Amino acid sequence: MSELFGTLSDGTQVHRWTLERAGTRVRILSYGGIVQSVEVPDRDGRTADVVLGFAGLDGYLENPGPYLGALVGRYANRIARARFPLDGVTYALEPNNAPNSLHGGPGGFDKRVWDVTGVEHGVRLTRVSPHGEEGFPGRLEVAVTYTLDAEGALRIAYEAVTDAPTVVNLTNHSYFNLAGAGNATGQELRIAASRFTPVDGDLIPTGVLEDVSGTRFDFRTARKTGSGYDHNLVLDKGVTDTPVEIAELYDTGSGRTLTVATTEPGVQLYTAEHLTAPFAPGDGIALETQHFPDSPNRPEFPSTRLDPGAVYRSETVYGFGVRD
Repeated sequence: MSELFGTLSDGTQVHRWTLERAGTRVRILSYGGIVQSVEVPDRDGRTADVVLGFAGLDGYLENPGPYLGALVGRYANRIARARFPLDGVTYALEPNNAPNSLHGGPGGFDKRVWDVTGVEHGVRLTRVSPHGEEGFPGRLEVAVTYTLDAEGALRIAYEAVTDAPTVVNLTNHSYFNLAGAGNATGQELRIAASRFTPVDGDLIPTGVLEDVSGTRFDFRTARKTGSGYDHNLVLDKGVTDTPVEIAELYDTGSGRTLTVATTEPGVQLYTAEHLTAPFAPGDGIALETQHFPDSPNRPEFPSTRLDPGAVYRSETVYGFGVRD
């Protein structure tokens, strides 16, 4: 089901699509590929929205910084000094997280209106990112499909092809709060990651893959998240062809659970210290499945390169459930 959600200043219409299956209701916007809401029941059958979002289009236009629920690209996370080398050429990007590029730059995928078509149990979003958009090389054709499976899990499948060598790293930037309101950092989190990527003062990885043992980054056994996280954890499974479960979030009050399965080698844990009104720091927890930050400048990291003739594929599944 689709409906008009709002209109941009240039007259472009933004539509909202509603998906519903197996007790899960999800709303997707054509603007930014945004997951506006995810409604699921608690252990007593009471439904609440468990992702942060705005009621109207103006909220997203006036508050782009948190990337609430957005589809981000061409490159999720940071690229140091807003530049990277590829085949002997250094490409300069548009910096928007001085001095770095963040989530594809100031005109990234989160601020574009996507073409949307209905598919079985979901929607398919497509757009063409022209050569040179935000400084990235290659004409990139992108398709992202959101579906609800028979258990009510939200599946996000990404595909892209290019006509010239480029780099690609796509993710979704939803903030989860399984209580439906209040601060989320007391919710319990487990992540199957034995290493993380330490960062410098600009949140750029140093290149080291450090053991989580004895650090605050050890979530191999479930515990409360706490605050102060904006870091990439190195998943034990590495890159996989099909999604493998790597994380679980649990709210003891409501009984709601969130499981995360992905094909990606990393997940960015962000506890939202920089959220501003109408939200507050810690109101949501982002689990951004991804390749590592600054990989185009780190040949020792898993590659984010995409060449003509190859297909970029990535898939993440957010599953919802309850415990007694």
